[in-house]
Amino acid sequence: MDLPPRETLTEGQDERLLQVRLACPDITPACDLARAFADVVLHQCGYLLLEWIRQAELDAPKPMKGFAGFLPQDLDAVTACLTLPWSSGIIEGQSNRVKTLKRAMYGRPSFELLRTRILTQP
Repeated sequence: MDLPPRETLTEGQDERLLQVRLACPDITPACDLARAFADVVLHQCGYLLLEWIRQAELDAPKPMKGFAGFLPQDLDAVTACLTLPWSSGIIEGQSNRVKTLKRAMYGRPSFELLRTRILTQP
């Protein structure tokens, strides 16, 4: 589901959202929390994460409470991800490439062949 910023909704979309919120009052806290979490991620405001977790544990529907409940288990890493400009994406991509090659070569007899394929493939 795409969650566009509230200010980018057309008048019809905004009206439809209001109708849905009125028809199903339980969706209002979930929608507000989803938007707040999107803001934390988009604006890299990791310092707001703990407050978001507390709010989700109080107001959110059960699936969102479950998500919020797991975040504190690795809070330092999640906060760093939402605060720091660095990413391990390149390393993860290379690791994924090597694992894919390894799986494709399963049953082949030689480590040297695997090594050659890893070093020669872009």
